[in-house]
Amino acid sequence: MNFDKLIDYFKLDKQEFYFQFNSHPNYPSALAFSDTLNFMGLQNDAYELDKEYWEELPEEFMALVDQSFSLVKKKGNTYTIYSDKIKNLTKDELYQQSGDFVFLFEKSETVKSTAFFNIQPFIYIVFGIILLYSLLQFAWYETVFNLLSLAGVYISLELFNQKFGNESAIVSNICGGTSNVQSQSSCSKIFSSDKTDILGLKLSDFSLIYFLGISMLGLLFPGTQFLLKIITLISIAVIIYSLYIQTFVEKSLCRVCLVIILILLSQIAVSALYFSWNPSTAVIFISAVLFSALFLTVAFINNTLKQYEELKKSNAKNLRFKRNYDLFKRELLDREKIEFTDQSTFFVGNQNAKLHLSIVSNPYCGFCKGAHTIMEDLLKKYPDDISAQIRFNFSQKSDEKQTQLMSDFFHIYKNRSQKEFLTTVDSWFENRDENAIREISQSATPEDLNPILAMSAENNEAGINFTPVFLLNGYQFPEKYDREDIYYFISELIEDEDFSA
Repeated sequence: MNFDKLIDYFKLDKQEFYFQFNSHPNYPSALAFSDTLNFMGLQNDAYELDKEYWEELPEEFMALVDQSFSLVKKKGNTYTIYSDKIKNLTKDELYQQSGDFVFLFEKSETVKSTAFFNIQPFIYIVFGIILLYSLLQFAWYETVFNLLSLAGVYISLELFNQKFGNESAIVSNICGGTSNVQSQSSCSKIFSSDKTDILGLKLSDFSLIYFLGISMLGLLFPGTQFLLKIITLISIAVIIYSLYIQTFVEKSLCRVCLVIILILLSQIAVSALYFSWNPSTAVIFISAVLFSALFLTVAFINNTLKQYEELKKSNAKNLRFKRNYDLFKRELLDREKIEFTDQSTFFVGNQNAKLHLSIVSNPYCGFCKGAHTIMEDLLKKYPDDISAQIRFNFSQKSDEKQTQLMSDFFHIYKNRSQKEFLTTVDSWFENRDENAIREISQSATPEDLNPILAMSAENNEAGINFTPVFLLNGYQFPEKYDREDIYYFISELIEDEDFSA
């Protein structure tokens, strides 16, 4: 399934979306789609609604159009559909092509993303610097030649990136955009028909090596004009081969291929008319080393990315089992339920919540910070459905600093709001500054810590000595799962009537 236009509209992280969707245990169902959107920060609910009630739907909703999950935007009597492509339908056409399932959504401010760095602005800056350098250092025809090389590098990079599931806007626009599906399929047909395979590299990969090589030669070695002239003439053979494949074998023209051919022809014309002929053995040797290095580098990156894609697909399939709620619940209920007597000390959240989270923690535990972050995040997202209790491990043998810290925590908990208490705990795990907590507390007398000592004793009696530990409605979080996996099961845990607090 292709959700590119839908993902672009909501500005979601494309790779993360597809990974979460493909790894969902119910892939490729409506539940998997809905859960993935919820995980990405786009809160939604699914309904089965007869068409007679669709007039009452908001101006934006999601539905199954042509068996594809799509965003539907109402504009008067016309509906714009975002799925694998963007199209406009009348009301009758929409009703005919849609099922009864609709998804009503509410976009939150925070959208999950795993993209650490957007490389495109960096590429534009580098290209701009190179262009400015060419204008200042070279003759106009050398600048034109270098500019054409950079254009070839950019298009070739987009083609290389597209091989690994990342749709390229520039390639899509050249191949016809959303309005010309025939042109797009022609491009795809030509690329898929490429039988070249040298260390895993296709003809489009050699285009990247070619343009990178001549760009470096044109910029760094002014004395290579004679060699650039020879290289561009050799490219005529590639042009003839490409046109032969498009015209006589596949019988369809690839627009992006034609753009690359136009760049090559322009470089042939510039080099033939203006480049000088001053052969140099040293230049030939340096160029051979450069192209060999580029070939090996691109081949290595290509094979590494292929392995990464294969591992990612395999991981997604394995995660379908790990994220299966029935398997998780079975593992969760496999241990004996722990009943704590004290369920009021350091209690936060809704008293009547269906799901109760207990976190056994230690203020001086380095791993507890992440567990507290998860707990606070869940309380923010599900304020009406989740309650929590922080069960600090503490004993009378603790030193003066820890005793004072517990007293300050207890004072803040009893005399301030739950939000202030959680903020204080968060501040502690962030900075580990007893004086800062003391200043927040402003307590004149030590608190009675017997409730905390009793709570800690209960933890020990239950065999919970290591921290942090999560308990869900008294059941210890399975060791086979990571704490972060709770995000994938939280909705089902809340909705599970057989698993109520």
